Amino acid sequence: MKIYTRKGDDGTTSLWYGGRVAKTDARTEAYGTIDEAGASLGLARSLCGPDYTELAADLLSLQRQLFVAGAELATAPEAAGRLEDGVSRVTDAMVEALEPTIDRYMDRVDLPPKFVIPGGTPLSAQLDVARATVRRAERRVVTLKEADGLASEAVLRFLNRASDLAFAMARFADVEDPELFEGRDKEASDG
Repeated sequence: MKIYTRKGDDGTTSLWYGGRVAKTDARTEAYGTIDEAGASLGLARSLCGPDYTELAADLLSLQRQLFVAGAELATAPEAAGRLEDGVSRVTDAMVEALEPTIDRYMDRVDLPPKFVIPGGTPLSAQLDVARATVRRAERRVVTLKEADGLASEAVLRFLNRASDLAFAMARFADVEDPELFEGRDKEASDG
C-alpha cells in the first residue's frame, strides 16, 4: 500500500464524509494543530520512565481522545450526523471525565499562585510544549466557531480541559524548585 495519493498536490485535503478544503482552511488548521498536540503528548509519553506509568497511561488516553476531536473537526458540520459519540464526536461526558484526572494530579502538587517557567525536567518541559499546542488548537477551534464551522461546542470545552490536564501533568512531573515559580516577579526580572 502506498501512502501517497497525489490528491493533495494542489494544496487541498479531503474531509471525512466528503468534500475538499484548502490545507490552510480554518478546519484544517484546527485538526492539524490537534495532530501536533497528540504528537507532542507522544513525545512526553516516551519520556515517562518506570516511575511514571500512571502518567504514561493517562497521556495515551488523552492522545486517543484527541483523535476523536480531530475526527470531529475533519468533518464538515453538515455531515456531523454521521459521527459517533466518543469515537468521532466529542461528548460532554468526555469533557467531564477529564476533570477528576486534572484534580488527581493537582492534588499531588504544591502550586504557588505564580506563573511557572517551563523546563524543570525534560518531561515537564515537553508537557508544557504539549499544553501550549493544545491551547493553540483551542484558538484555532474558536476561529472555526466564529465562522459557524462547528457542529457542537463540546470539542472546544474538551480542548480547554485537555490543556488544563497537560498543565497539571507538567506540574506533577516538574521539580519542586521555587525559582521556577518566580518568572513574573519584579525581583526575578530585575536580575
